[in-house]
Amino acid sequence: MFFEPKDGHGLPHSPISACVVPRPIGWISTLDEDGTVNLAPFSYFNLVHNFPPTVMFACNGLKADGSPKDSWVNAERSGEFVYNMASFPLREKMNLTSKSLPRDVDEMEHAGLESVPSRIVGPPRVAASPICLECKTIKVLHLPTDIEANPNSIVFGKVVGVHIDDTCLTDGLVDIDKAKPLARLGYLDYGVISEAFAMPRYYDKTE
Repeated sequence: MFFEPKDGHGLPHSPISACVVPRPIGWISTLDEDGTVNLAPFSYFNLVHNFPPTVMFACNGLKADGSPKDSWVNAERSGEFVYNMASFPLREKMNLTSKSLPRDVDEMEHAGLESVPSRIVGPPRVAASPICLECKTIKVLHLPTDIEANPNSIVFGKVVGVHIDDTCLTDGLVDIDKAKPLARLGYLDYGVISEAFAMPRYYDKTE
């Protein structure tokens, strides 16, 4: 089939998000101006540069009351956020934090997650997350959107601190089989990265 997004697709559900998979889940922790912890998962997340290491997450849509999502507001206001890897053992906890809650509710506490202080930035980390990246907000972009109630806001952050659980390292390399990162697929589907293979990239001398 072929369709132009502006014309619709004729399918029961939009296939767009199922066409770009798997996508890493950015489990983002931030602090509001009162020090309340916010934790939310974003399926539009990725590493976008190495020098310096830079990540992004996209806050699409608004909260149920029509206000901007806390993660974007907090990251823009405070200039800081933390990426916590959502792993397979944490899948249910991650899902709990996707619920739209009042701004003064601590999502980590709501999901029964233990928090630990970060080294450099203010927002805490998820203690059970195997990999966490402390980030300083570089820029927030508000791109055009076709639906006013679904803004297209992207937060970029410079990674200033990296936490890797020693149990996830094998011979000095991050072991995906041990970390078990979750990935978002299309619709309501998720996947877990449990199998990897190596293939030389002869043109790449940077890694």
